[in-house]
Amino acid sequence: MAGHSKWAQIKRKKAVNDKRRGQLFTRLIKEISIAAREGGGDPEANPRLRLAIQTAKDANMPQENINRAIKRGTGELPGMQFEEIVYEGYGPGGIAILMESVTDNRNRTVAELRHLMSKHNGRLEKAGSVAWMFTKRGAIRVPTDAVEEDDLLHVIIESGADDMQPTDDYYEITTGLEQFEKVKQALAEKEIPVDSAELRMEPNSNIRVDGKEAEQVLKLIEALDEHDDVQNVYANFEIDDAVFEKLAQEN
Repeated sequence: MAGHSKWAQIKRKKAVNDKRRGQLFTRLIKEISIAAREGGGDPEANPRLRLAIQTAKDANMPQENINRAIKRGTGELPGMQFEEIVYEGYGPGGIAILMESVTDNRNRTVAELRHLMSKHNGRLEKAGSVAWMFTKRGAIRVPTDAVEEDDLLHVIIESGADDMQPTDDYYEITTGLEQFEKVKQALAEKEIPVDSAELRMEPNSNIRVDGKEAEQVLKLIEALDEHDDVQNVYANFEIDDAVFEKLAQEN
């Protein structure tokens, strides 16, 4: 399995503890504030804000926190001024890495990310170095015990989804950007529960890593993911499932 998808599964499971939960809330608050700043505070007219609010609700964020984040974004409440920056680089084995960050101090962030990359046998590169290796797509997860696979396939094919892959816990549906909302709406109309729905950068191809390089990759991805200014980490690595599970448990 591609490491990106597998890592996302493990990261979601880890998010149940207090530290991870706090990090998740911080990231969601930043995303809500920026979405409101860029597109206004009305979620009906701002798809990015609508998605951010739904993600926050799925994570059980209190409505009061969501409302404050929106008001900070629109300027109704004071708050730090953040900017979005995407950093790019290479990791062990030559894997490509994209880091979506939100920061109030770009000099601090780039210095810290450069240090983390170097520490784990990676390096930062200039903008555009690896971004072309990724495409933004929609990812929707439906619990496997919520619907029969054939029934779900029928719904998503009719609504324009690109693909669906079953895992132990859920079906992962991928869509193009234009079809993302349409597929979500089709699932809602059929009352099919959605575990999560997000837009993310998908690698166009993957690089297989094994042995020591696989361990280095996981340590680097986790270190980047835990950085306070990093919202999302994407990479094009692929690791054998058995090796992945073993290394993930150790990390």
